[in-house]
Amino acid sequence: MTVTTFSELELDENLLEALQDKGFTRPTAIQAAAIPPALDGRDILGSAPTGTGKTAAYLLPALQHLLDFPRKKSGPPRILILTPTRELAMQVAD
Repeated sequence: MTVTTFSELELDENLLEALQDKGFTRPTAIQAAAIPPALDGRDILGSAPTGTGKTAAYLLPALQHLLDFPRKKSGPPRILILTPTRELAMQVAD
């Protein structure tokens, strides 16, 4: 199945609303390829040019996981995002 809109993905309504508020309605090629297997809990490895939405390709499934499995009590971090440079870390944080 080819994903043509974010609404076709199994994302929480809050995530879909946030995407729409930012003007994103259609996933890029890397997002359409990476998000479905990531949502299924599979590992993904992707490569795409700068500015094509790789960050959202892994963050949206990570955020969905946090929403699907809310923390019952405090504990260690459940998701760790590593970046190779400080500049990229700042972009991801934004």
